[in-house]
Amino acid sequence: MDVKNNILETIGNTPIIRLNKITSHLPCTVLAKVDYFNPGNSIKDRMALKMVEVAEREGKLKPGGTIIECTSGNTGMGLALAAVVKGYKCIFTTTDKQSKEKMDILRAVGAEVIVCPTNVEPDDPRSYYSIARRLAKEIPNSFHCNQYDNLANRLAHYESTGPEIWKQTDGKITHLVCTAGTGGTVTGTAQYLKKMNPNIQIWAIDVEGSLLTKYFKTGEIDMNEVHPYISEGFGEDFVPENYDMSVIDHFEQVSDKDGAVVARKLAKEEGLFCGYSAGSCLQGLLQLKDRLKKEDVVVCIFHDHGSRYVGKIYNDEWMMQRGFLDVKTFRDIVNGRGGKQKLVSVAPNNTVAEAVELMRKYDIEHLPVMHLNGTVGAISENGLFLKIFSNPDLKNALVESVMEPSLPLVDYATPIEKLKTLINKDNGAVLSKDDAGNYHIVTKYDVIQALGN
Repeated sequence: MDVKNNILETIGNTPIIRLNKITSHLPCTVLAKVDYFNPGNSIKDRMALKMVEVAEREGKLKPGGTIIECTSGNTGMGLALAAVVKGYKCIFTTTDKQSKEKMDILRAVGAEVIVCPTNVEPDDPRSYYSIARRLAKEIPNSFHCNQYDNLANRLAHYESTGPEIWKQTDGKITHLVCTAGTGGTVTGTAQYLKKMNPNIQIWAIDVEGSLLTKYFKTGEIDMNEVHPYISEGFGEDFVPENYDMSVIDHFEQVSDKDGAVVARKLAKEEGLFCGYSAGSCLQGLLQLKDRLKKEDVVVCIFHDHGSRYVGKIYNDEWMMQRGFLDVKTFRDIVNGRGGKQKLVSVAPNNTVAEAVELMRKYDIEHLPVMHLNGTVGAISENGLFLKIFSNPDLKNALVESVMEPSLPLVDYATPIEKLKTLINKDNGAVLSKDDAGNYHIVTKYDVIQALGN
């Protein structure tokens, strides 16, 4: 029988998948090493298991011990799986910028998770690095993995990721593209591939706000390069010992926005539901497209699964709050029709006949009822027709006697996608105020036209 003895035996041998649509404009073959097929849904399973095995072999991790690590989530998951099988406890420190999904998953497999502030120096006693080091000193029979400086990290990729890629591409790989964080994946994989063919180009993808790119180019650790970034799982504010810059040919920085947008495109255009770093990895390649030739075979490493980012990059509201989605808004609709049209409205003491005449004159279906520069109700063509049909004398009545509830009032920056949910059979339009305090109206026809453009 082909049966695995435990979950750890399923780590590795992940597939390489051809990208077809999203890279169709590139001259070369682009392949993705999709490592979310690992049991912990990330490439970090490889190095997590290797760090545990090496620690056991060296006597640093003993039966009943506690594994301690600072992690953005994925390494913790790999360590937690190893701990479950091997009988260890786990305590992980992480930063408050990491997705809630990652923290919940770690707790689900029995780990204790301590959340630390992101925007502090690595040596600050509050940082997730410092707290992990302190706990390792305080807790008896514990082992601090320290994935950043533990060379078992890159060894795992030298022994598994590199050989797999070489074999799966039949040695035809010309470029490896990989996001750079702890340095283990890019360095270990590169060391093996360079051994097999020194001409293979290794492109490391960094994030804006990380110091790795400048360090690669100048050898200088410049803290002025460091500023907060939203991207998860790669980029650093120090240089981990796992790096061997001699096997890396180029560093390329990408923005938080571009990485998030491309990750979403991977899901929609390739069916690859990947994490943040996969989008950033591919974006880095797209930025370097002019360096590629027809005969090139590029392998991009996609580290983890999109399920850990459903509350972030796969959440429209989260994306829009950060300006990562180029969406049309109420403001865009108003600006598209000149932006200076005065709102046609009636007062509560106007007659129904006057309201009907305004609707006929301006060919509109909805009239806000305004009083003291505020909305107090609305008149709709459909509702008014039904009332007048049943009582023709109603034309002489006051608007306040027949008006319907006020139209919804929304923020001027409300996305069209949100407007679609507010406009229905009960509310045929919505209102908003511009920055000068002037009211504007958007109807279902405005939304349909905007979505069509």
